[in-house]
Amino acid sequence: MTALPRGETPGPSAEDRETDAAPGTVGAPTPGADAPAEDGPSAPDASGTPDEATGDEPEPTGDGDTGRPTPEAGSAPEASEDAGSTEAAGTAADEDATGDGATGDEATGDKATEDEAPAVTAPSEAEAELAAQRELRERIEKRKAEKDGPIPAGTKLSGTAADLLAAVRAVESGEKAGTTFFDSSAAAPAPRRATPATAQPSARPRSPEPSPAAQGASPEAAAEVRALLVEGGAPEALARPATGTLGEQAAEVLREDPWQLLAVPGVHPEQADGFARALLGAACGPDDERRTAALVGWLLERAARQGHTALDATAVRASLAERAVTDPDAAVEHAVAEGVVLVFQEGLDPAESAEATGAADSSESAEESDRSDDANGVDGDDSAEEVREPVQVLLGLDRYALAEESLADGLARLVNACEKSADWTEAAASAPSPSAAELIRTVATGGLVAHSGGEAARAEPAALIAAAQGLGLRALGTTHSTDGRRRLAEAIGDPESAVTLAGLLSGAEGPGRDEDGALALDLLVVLDAPQLDVEAAAILVEFLADGARLVLSGDPGVLGSAGAGRVFADVLAARACPQVVSRAPDPGPIGELVSGIGIGELNQVEAPGKEVVIVPVRDAGEAVHRTVQLVADSVPRAFGIPSADTQVITVGHGGSAGTRALNAALKQRLNPGPGRFGGFDPGDRVAHVPAPGRTVPGVVLSADAEGLRLDCAGTAVVVPQDRVESAVRHGWALSAHQAAGMRWPAVVVVLPGDAAQGLSRPWVYTAFSRGERHLSVVHGVDQALPHAVAQIPAQERTTRLRALLEALPTPDAAS
Repeated sequence: MTALPRGETPGPSAEDRETDAAPGTVGAPTPGADAPAEDGPSAPDASGTPDEATGDEPEPTGDGDTGRPTPEAGSAPEASEDAGSTEAAGTAADEDATGDGATGDEATGDKATEDEAPAVTAPSEAEAELAAQRELRERIEKRKAEKDGPIPAGTKLSGTAADLLAAVRAVESGEKAGTTFFDSSAAAPAPRRATPATAQPSARPRSPEPSPAAQGASPEAAAEVRALLVEGGAPEALARPATGTLGEQAAEVLREDPWQLLAVPGVHPEQADGFARALLGAACGPDDERRTAALVGWLLERAARQGHTALDATAVRASLAERAVTDPDAAVEHAVAEGVVLVFQEGLDPAESAEATGAADSSESAEESDRSDDANGVDGDDSAEEVREPVQVLLGLDRYALAEESLADGLARLVNACEKSADWTEAAASAPSPSAAELIRTVATGGLVAHSGGEAARAEPAALIAAAQGLGLRALGTTHSTDGRRRLAEAIGDPESAVTLAGLLSGAEGPGRDEDGALALDLLVVLDAPQLDVEAAAILVEFLADGARLVLSGDPGVLGSAGAGRVFADVLAARACPQVVSRAPDPGPIGELVSGIGIGELNQVEAPGKEVVIVPVRDAGEAVHRTVQLVADSVPRAFGIPSADTQVITVGHGGSAGTRALNAALKQRLNPGPGRFGGFDPGDRVAHVPAPGRTVPGVVLSADAEGLRLDCAGTAVVVPQDRVESAVRHGWALSAHQAAGMRWPAVVVVLPGDAAQGLSRPWVYTAFSRGERHLSVVHGVDQALPHAVAQIPAQERTTRLRALLEALPTPDAAS
């Protein structure tokens, strides 16, 4: 393709115009049937790609391009999986664990305990079943009668999670001092209550954010693990992550239970099986209880990386069967007994679930009782019939169970503790828009408010923060990214009124804590709320004092959080609080296009200023070529937007037109160099990943003995040498998950043919809405793009937060 003549806007060359779509015609066809077939690798799996399901892998490096075969048992696992790779998606059997499982007609497979089994001497089988269910119902009713208030969360927790929850509540009530449970004087503060009105904010800590370097183990421990890995045929490179995950006794743990290697990020079951065979020989088998317990935990951990906080027990059993486990029911029972996972029965309240979990076959028994009743002409009473209703049996890890229950309790606390008679009438009257006025009035009478809208709607939380500050309240806004913080600060007119969520939680940003350990705030507005995972949300709510107000604000159409959970979506679905929907549309052709995508329509838009341009391509090679031309030449010349302000967004990291291929081509054109600093040169655009799910754009400055030096939005960052490979990658091209919460003057979205299966409505919505002034779409997926917008909504995540919120008393919930 020839370069555009000076003065022309980006678009197809003269020889391509017959097949090119007109500017703004997103749904127009790409090259016809005579176009050559895609030469790239196979398409990524939409159901399991990290970009769609897990928010990019935490470690953004490594190979793993689409189509690469699965590593052999005992071979080196990938440091991270490509967002556009088949390997990241997992095998078909893997996906069974994350799909829609069967309903509660199939219980967990746990056997009823002896004290719950009915006597079987004289009564018939049907009578015995009914007697057992009546007994169960009586216990449930007894538990209900003992309650005189909301059911306390955490009744189903065990082990470390239960001990932690008990410790928190004991300190909260004043029954015990914090030192009873924590030896360190630096332990986290106990849960706090109302902040005195006269309390003054403490000095704001401005120390740099602590380095997320891997937990260091002693050289001796690492050496022992390294020797054991060599003995088992596993790569020595796993020694450091293994000791970081399993602790100083990692070698002893792995010697006793080789399948604990599955706890190390990036290790797959086939690799752990090879390691175990090398160490144990004939002493191990597919039904070894150590193996099955580790597999159950691995399935739940993998599901968490895809956004789920729990999995249907039926799906877990099916996935175990695919991995040669001959008795999946017994495997699940053993994992529950060992405390690897917890069991939840959705459809029952916490007390009922705690009772019913002890007899995990209750739904199956109820179904058998129905058949027995029919055979014997017995009509069950109403209570028995209620028990026989099927419930969904879920398995979950205790860390997410504790986080969801703590978050539900914390949100209910904010709703019920807020002073609801505040008069903000004057502040609402001076609001810049009707939607902003509505938000101010709603927040005045509620401790928790959900606010939704697009980019233009971000002005409304900014007006709320300014209004609250005008009333003398301590108000602050927090965002997912540094770019979001900049935009919010500009909207408020005060750079001190906006912080990043990571900085707020770490103490590096924000007003600091009061004497009780709570954030010294009366109002906190969380923008980019869809990016809030359940663990971060639980910590954030715990840091808010009674009487503080919390506003969750965001665009429901964008991709969800990289971490487990769907906090914003669950709060909206549960209607646990008042909701304000902005009436401010995003302006311009890009705003019109994105608004249509949000309701499943890919419309043609008028773009007289070439705000939206479609560039059809025939294969991945042409996609890379046209992308480089747009970034380096066409967009800067036509719009005056420099290459440094143009961001490329593509579906995944692997493939012929993934982020790696595009970054390599863009570096060669924009900043060629030998890559003498671990593959980087001064001036390279990079994406720094200080923590899983968090991407910070930056530019390489230099490197020395301390590590790679970056400039991240004006903040100097030093990445240690041993972290460069896993925490830094070139950043001219990003995935849509990495780009969430950020915007650029110009965006080039690349859709090669092998990316068709990775598309969904939220992905397209997120990618297309990142551009402020210009959007170019390098289009090679033909009709897959309108199909994804119309037919492929957000991937469902299995969570428990919505049910927990619906069970809690919320007198101020919206009707």
